[in-house]
Amino acid sequence: MRLGQKVSVWWQRIGRLQRSLPVLPMLFVIALVLTLTTAACSQTATTTSADSTSTAPTAPVVLRIGRQKFDPLTLVRAKGKLEERLKPLGITAVEWIEFQSGPPMLEALNADSIDIARTGDAPPVIAQAAGVPLVYVGGSAPKDKSSAVLVKQDSPIQAIADLRGKKIAFAKSSSANYLAVKALEAGGLKWEDIKPVYLSPSDARSAFEQGNVDAWVIWDPFYAAAQKQAGARVVRDSAGLVANRDFYLATRKFADKYPDVIKAIGEEVQAVAKWADANPSEVAALLSPLLKIDQPILETVNQRRNYGFEAITPEMIAEQQAIADTFHTLKLIPKPIDVKNAIWKAV
Repeated sequence: MRLGQKVSVWWQRIGRLQRSLPVLPMLFVIALVLTLTTAACSQTATTTSADSTSTAPTAPVVLRIGRQKFDPLTLVRAKGKLEERLKPLGITAVEWIEFQSGPPMLEALNADSIDIARTGDAPPVIAQAAGVPLVYVGGSAPKDKSSAVLVKQDSPIQAIADLRGKKIAFAKSSSANYLAVKALEAGGLKWEDIKPVYLSPSDARSAFEQGNVDAWVIWDPFYAAAQKQAGARVVRDSAGLVANRDFYLATRKFADKYPDVIKAIGEEVQAVAKWADANPSEVAALLSPLLKIDQPILETVNQRRNYGFEAITPEMIAEQQAIADTFHTLKLIPKPIDVKNAIWKAV
C-alpha cells in the first residue's frame, strides 16, 4: 500500500474513534498517527536516496589519458572539446600524460597511473601475456604505410635480405618489433639472422645518425622526420606486411565502471577524425607548434595515417592473435594468449 493510501486509512480510523473517545485519548491517537506518518516519509526518502546512490556510480574527478607524441588523442587534446564533453559525466579535468612508446604506457595502466591508453598493435599483446588486466575498448582503420625499415642514404643495404648479420634498432615489444619480424620473413631471413638493438625512438635516431646501427624500424612521425631531416632511405615500408592499427585500452575495472566515459571518448575521437580527414593541412598547422615538428613533416604523416575510433571487429582480433602467436613462437612472450579474452563489451 502506498504512503498516501496508508495516511488516508489512518485518518478514516481517527474519524470513527473521534465519535467514541474522550478528548485526551483522542489527542493521543492523533499524535501517534502523525509520528507514524513522519517515520514512513523518512524511511521512503532514505530508501530513495540509497537506491539513487547505488545505481549512479560516481565518475573520477580527473581522467588520466596516456598518449604518444603523435596520435589521435594528441589531436583531440589540441581541439580542446573533450573536457566539456566529459563534464556532465562528473569529470572536472583531464590529465594528458605523454609516453614515447606503448610498452611503458601499458605499464602505467597496470600500475593504475592512467585510465585510458592509445598504443600500436604489439604492446597490448605483450601486456596481456604479462597479466595486465587490460581490455580493448576501440581500434582504428589500418594505417599500413605509416612505418618502415630505414637505412642511411649511403648505406649499401638495398633489400631486406641484405640485413643478415646487421644491427637493427627498434623499441622492444612495440609495433616496430612486429614489423621487423614480418619484414625479415618477407625478405627470407629468420629472427636469428639479425642483431636486434632495443632502443626508444629518440635513442634509436641518435644511434642511427651516428652509424651505431645499420637499420632502424620506426613509425610516424619519427619515420617522416628521419626521411626529411636525416635523409633516411626506405628499404621496406609496412604496406602489405602489417595493418598498423591504433588500439584504445583501459583496465576492465575502469571500462566496466565508466562505460559512458569510454563512449564519449570514442565519439569525440571519431568527430575529430572526420574533421582531420577533410582538413589535412589545418591538422598539420595546428599540431606543428604543439609537437615542435615542421609542418611539411606532419603533412607527410597525415597522408599515411588514420585518426578514427571504431568498434573492435573479428578482423582486428585475428590480426592481434597473429601477433600473439608470432611473439610466442619467438619467445617474446612467455605463454600463448587468447586475444578474445581481452575484448571489452559494454554492458
